[in-house]
Amino acid sequence: MFTEYKNLPKNARVWIYQANREFTNKEVDFLSTKTQQFINSWTRHGDNLKGSFTIKYNQFLVLAVDESINNVSGCSIDSSVHFVQQLQNDLNIDLMDKMNVTFKDNDTINLVKLSDFQKYAKENKITKDTIVFNNMVNTKEDFEQNWEVPAKDSWHNRFLV
Repeated sequence: MFTEYKNLPKNARVWIYQANREFTNKEVDFLSTKTQQFINSWTRHGDNLKGSFTIKYNQFLVLAVDESINNVSGCSIDSSVHFVQQLQNDLNIDLMDKMNVTFKDNDTINLVKLSDFQKYAKENKITKDTIVFNNMVNTKEDFEQNWEVPAKDSWHNRFLV
């Protein structure tokens, strides 16, 4: 059962899928339609899940569930993963490569392989103050407060010189 993202509680669970490229406007419309349809049919053992999504920077799809209504289960998580895999096929895009890292350079979003991120950190092209995207956050509140953070405040700090 779909609800507006802003109506979800702070403790709603989130999953962040970063694309290997920016979405076109047409793709954003497609993603929005398909994701709302998926959420309207998303269940846990036959019980509706109250969920939402948001798209950030035309490059990140964020799924969210209000677990105060119904907790997600392994099966419902699996169905969301299958949904995202179908989006990948439909749009010829990669949304699940965990070896990609994103960071900001002024207003530009950069996506690089983890090995390149490590190299840039050694070369001081990425510093403790570089804004990174911490896709490991688990709740809406964490997403809103700790997703875009300086590298020194994220798991990325282990690669800094």
